[in-house]
This record gives sequence, structure tokens and C-alpha cells, in this order.
Amino acid sequence: MAEDHVSRLAATRERMRAHGFDALVVVDPANLHYLTGYDAWSFYMPQLLFVPLEGDVLFITRHMDAVGAHRTADLPPDQILGYPEDLIHRRDRHPFDWAATQLRDRGHATAMRVGYEGEAHFFSPRSFAALAQGLPEWTMVDDHDLVGWVRLVKSPAELELMRGAGRIASAVMAAGIDAIRVGVPQHELAAVIQAAQARGVDGAAGDYPSIVPLLPTAEAADTPHLTWSARRLVADEGVSLELAGVHRRYHAPLARTVSLGRPSRELDRIAGVTADGLELVLGAMRPGVQVREVVSGWTSLLARAGLEKESRLGYSVGIGYPPDWGERTVSIRDDDETVLEAGMCFHVIAGMWMRDYGCEISETVAVADDGIEVLTSAPRQLIVKEAA
Repeated sequence: MAEDHVSRLAATRERMRAHGFDALVVVDPANLHYLTGYDAWSFYMPQLLFVPLEGDVLFITRHMDAVGAHRTADLPPDQILGYPEDLIHRRDRHPFDWAATQLRDRGHATAMRVGYEGEAHFFSPRSFAALAQGLPEWTMVDDHDLVGWVRLVKSPAELELMRGAGRIASAVMAAGIDAIRVGVPQHELAAVIQAAQARGVDGAAGDYPSIVPLLPTAEAADTPHLTWSARRLVADEGVSLELAGVHRRYHAPLARTVSLGRPSRELDRIAGVTADGLELVLGAMRPGVQVREVVSGWTSLLARAGLEKESRLGYSVGIGYPPDWGERTVSIRDDDETVLEAGMCFHVIAGMWMRDYGCEISETVAVADDGIEVLTSAPRQLIVKEAA
């Protein structure tokens, strides 16, 4: 295996020992990529990486994907197994029945404490049941995103990929803002954004994002995570853009709100609070500080403005696959006691969703030795465009 994958596997096994695991079943595609380099749109079918505390890992995937897995996975052919095609979408048997047999034949059907990824999006109840029934010798325990916590602190090489993703995000946001005009249908705005995401920038090729462009508009801007329709933009409404630049699977999300014409007094006020609050949070982030400590300035600012916000202020990011670009580890909120370290990367999103309007302003940042490095770039304020 390449040096980076060797070191990542060693760090994973060190954490496994600390938590008392004899093996892991890794199914999250971001974690598969992190540990082996594997990159393909095959995660919608059952697949797993078996990671014993000692010995070779074993990647089990669909036969047609296993044939070409060596093209991206940093694994020798004898550590890649493909289950038969006649196991796809069967009521009477499951691909992980076959996987359990393969693991048993290779001596892994012993009394072991095996961690599984209980929050992984592509680990179905049937997948779990097939492994549990096929390998009753195992004691299967939720590992609570063990590999995700290993991924939390990025290496210098990973930070370079994050910087590339940040440059792409900045260019994509600029393209999206430029395309916002009266009469433009939302789907055409989405097309501009997606083209820029795929194109990338000089020195950093684009990649597909884990989440499609989000475009809450007008009254619907009070609701995050809305996508788009054929509705045309009209004058004097707000458009929130939440998107990501992606480079070699590393994600740098970025959000801004645009007023297409004169903003309402309410939107202008909430945008000022949102921008000021984001500055407070970013200014408080540095190594040695607990995550919960960086939230206090934001909370106090909102209280002085007669406001409150229930949702978190951000989360750790890095490698991402659909349907999410977050790492499912650190959340920026007042009860997270994680101590910030240089190399951690976060999407810090100051979003206020009111009634019939809202404002989102965010940045992707890396914790540096003396504070943070902001990886994304756009005017950190409500962006006002002429409606004409």
C-alpha cells in the first residue's frame, strides 16, 4: 500500500486497540476512500472493507465493481473480492451472506468484538442482519464513526487538496452570483453552478459534490436544504446559495445570500447579525480551544439582538460522498467539548432561517497553528444585485 494509506490504516488500528475492537466493518464510501483510495459510484450496492487488528484488509464489493477496483483502490488483487451478480436485489439472499462465507473461509469466524458503522448511509438493516447471522461468533458493536475521528486532523497533503477545493468553491460561488438575474429559472442557475463545479480552476480539477446546489429563494429562504425548480427569479427577493467546491473528493462548502434588488429591512438586519456572528466565531477558533467555547460570542450576539438559533454552527468536513459532505464527528455547538487542533477543517455556517426569509453566510476553514486559514472566498455580507 502507498505510504499515506499505510499510515492511515495504522492510525485506525491504534484507535481500534484503544476502543477494544478486534476488527472493523467499514462501509462508508468516504472511509473506504480514506483507507484505500477506492473511488467509484458503487456505494449504492452493499460493499465493505474488513479491517482486522492484524493482517490484510479485505474489500468485498459487487463483481462488476471488483473487476476494476484495482484502478483506484490501493490494494492487491487477492484482497478484492466480488460477489456474484445473481445476489443483486434478491428477497431470499443477500450479498453479505456471501461476504460472511468468504470471511469464514479466511479464518475470521472467531469470537471477536467487531465494530460497525451504525450511522453510515449505505449500511442497511438487511446488510447488518446478514453479517450478524452469517458470523454469529462476532459481537458486533457500533464503532461511533471510529474512522471518521481518525480523519479529523488532515495531513499537509490533505490540506493542499482542501485548499484546491476552496479555490473551486470560491469560483463556483462567483459564477452563481453572476448568473442571478431577474427572469432566470432556478434550474438554469443550478446548471451554471454545476458546470463550474465540474470545471474546477487552474491547478485543481473539479469533481461532483456530495450535495447538489441548494437554492432556497424568496419566502422559501426560511427553509434550508431546498434544491431548485423551474421557478424564475423575480425582483426584490433573496436567493441563498449553498454549494461546495470539490477536488479529488475533498469538499469545501460555501454559502451566501443574494438580494436581487433592494433587500427588505428584516433581511438587511438579519444579514448584519449573521455576518457579525460569523466573524466572532471565526475569530475565536484556534488550537487548544474547545469547540463549545467558540459558540459563546455568537450566542451573546443573538441574545442582544433578541434572536436565538437552535441549529449547530457548523461541522467538520473533508472527504465526502453522497448524500453528505460532513464527517459526522465534530459539531460546532455549545455542548461539544472537542479541543481544536491544527489540521482540522470545518464548514462554519451562520444561517438564520426566519419566517418567509432567511440568510446564510459560511466559510470553510482549516485550523492553523495560530488561528484559522479561511479556504473559501466571497464577500462576507449580504450581496445586493441590481434587479434591472
